[in-house]
Amino acid sequence: RLMAQALVPLKDLVRAKTRLAGLLSPSERRGLAQAMVEDVLTVLAGHPDLRRVTLVSDDPASAMIARTYGIDHLEEAALAASGLNPVIEAATDRLIGSGAEPVIVLHADLPLLAAADVSAVIECYEATQGLVIGCDRYRRGSNLLAFGRDSRPRFCFGSDSYAAHRSVAREAGIHYSEIFLPGIGLDIDEAHDLAELMRHLPAAGERTRALLAANDLDRRLSLALTAFETDNNDRPGESAAHE
Repeated sequence: RLMAQALVPLKDLVRAKTRLAGLLSPSERRGLAQAMVEDVLTVLAGHPDLRRVTLVSDDPASAMIARTYGIDHLEEAALAASGLNPVIEAATDRLIGSGAEPVIVLHADLPLLAAADVSAVIECYEATQGLVIGCDRYRRGSNLLAFGRDSRPRFCFGSDSYAAHRSVAREAGIHYSEIFLPGIGLDIDEAHDLAELMRHLPAAGERTRALLAANDLDRRLSLALTAFETDNNDRPGESAAHE
């Protein structure tokens, strides 16, 4: 069977999820970011078709998190790169150079991610041998990319990255496929994302569920999000820089 590798870039946890400042305290935002990445790593580290999982981050806690899950850790500083896309490019250079397996790059804030989602991505890549784009729930952002040595795109994570990744793939003559799954589609950046997570909380990872249920946080968030959604009916697009 086809084996793959996974790469998870992680932002500094102290500065994570700043757009949730109106709903969560700094310690709650950090706690949520860490809970989500640990839930993602639980899925990846336990997946039988992933030969290697790598966390790339300069956050002080990231090396310890990687050791906890028995996965590899790369410091951004060691890659001589800065910014999400250059860091991913430098990290995938190393992964692709170390083996023939395809690489799955995915965000750290996918609280509904399940093993079945990862399996579906690997099966899609195996069938097409091209680029697989896992889009967000608005089909505007890219929450996951899977590719091999010959189908790696120029990385365009950021504003409207779903369209950007399709465009650069076409320009490079790379065959691409799109996959839309709830576990890949929901990333958490803003209040409306958190509202969607609260609606599907039973399906979330164990640590995320536990954090949002602690100290009556789920009830407090539900009240605040109800007020938010009453005042804001616009459907937002992907933010300029994924958090």
